[in-house]
Amino acid sequence: MKDKVVIITGGSSGIGKALAEVFGQEGAKIVITGRDMQALQQAQQALEQKGITVLAVQGDVSKEADTQRMAAETVKQFGKIDVLINNAGISMRALFNELDLGVIHKVMDINFFGAVNATKACLPHILASKGSIVGISSIAGYRGLPARTGYSASKFALQGFLEALRTELLHTGVHILTACPGFTASAIRQKALSKDGSAQGESPRDEAEMMTAEECARHIYKAVVQRKIILTLTTQGKLTVFLNKWFPRFMDKMVFNALAKEADSPLKKPNS
Repeated sequence: MKDKVVIITGGSSGIGKALAEVFGQEGAKIVITGRDMQALQQAQQALEQKGITVLAVQGDVSKEADTQRMAAETVKQFGKIDVLINNAGISMRALFNELDLGVIHKVMDINFFGAVNATKACLPHILASKGSIVGISSIAGYRGLPARTGYSASKFALQGFLEALRTELLHTGVHILTACPGFTASAIRQKALSKDGSAQGESPRDEAEMMTAEECARHIYKAVVQRKIILTLTTQGKLTVFLNKWFPRFMDKMVFNALAKEADSPLKKPNS
């Protein structure tokens, strides 16, 4: 990755910031984007203190014009784009029956259309460099999670988009990676939307038992260097994907029971 130009959407915190550090320490020139300029500037300063070349571009991936500007500013500053990591994302937790549909629209706009917009803006440059497009999906892109219908739908859509695009670009030299972390310690659950669209505020899960964002980022870095097409992380994640393929009814029960144990879970088991 020496002197490669890497764009990371949602790069001011969590997995995005960890990716910026991992790629940057390997010699890449980094572009991070996000909606919060203060958080972006703090991340930029932290990365620069580690000797990483970084450009911060404020923008909302759900807005096509912002992603076009992101690509234009990157090319103006660095002359090319080698890697696009579609990392920007938001989660939600609420029963569909109680959910304001605006929550699903917002989740789809960021998680799915955000990746579509950024990929469209960067693709001509990545075709020229024969570079990589990465989508940060989730185990929820293989196995629908109850009380996270919008989040699961956005990740299923992202994976279908990436698979179709990967096949379209089969003979172009462009590499596409679908990366599916399992539960990873990050701020995504604190910022997850509740049924009315307000932020959840705190994680319902024990973050201490999860893979760290830094460890996740190192796995993704290696997968990009090796030009893998699919990366599924954590033993729990790999087992979930396998069992769901062959035993979907069994997994309905297992997943329901597991998520019903979360703090303040909206899922309630009927009295036996």
